[in-house]
Amino acid sequence: MASRLNPYLSFRDSARPAMEFYQQVFGGTLTATTFGESGNPDPAVAANVMHAQLETDRGFTLMASDTPPEMDLTVGNNIAVSLSGDDADELRGYWDKLSDGAVIAVPLEKQMWGDEFGMCVDRFGIGWMVNISQPQP
Repeated sequence: MASRLNPYLSFRDSARPAMEFYQQVFGGTLTATTFGESGNPDPAVAANVMHAQLETDRGFTLMASDTPPEMDLTVGNNIAVSLSGDDADELRGYWDKLSDGAVIAVPLEKQMWGDEFGMCVDRFGIGWMVNISQPQP
């Protein structure tokens, strides 16, 4: 898998209907995983979307999630740029450069879903997410 760069949208309890709307607009295949499916039993968030991804026939990729209640969400600032793939060296290099002087929200480290993931806001105020997936056999 090559590395990809795409928008990542954040919502408060409305990621699923928003992504279903975008699927109607752009077509394509929508997948979504809830916090509950990912192992979070908290009933306040279990049904919310931890990660959704829309892949279109035109090559568009749009990702989204519901922001947990304990995290801030400001409409207008609820978009980040996602870098993802399985080229660990390349993606760690991007992370090292993007996170220099940044505010680190989530350090780049192994997560409960098995990938390495990190979030930061760079020195220019842009939010970045880096996800390093495990190479597929």
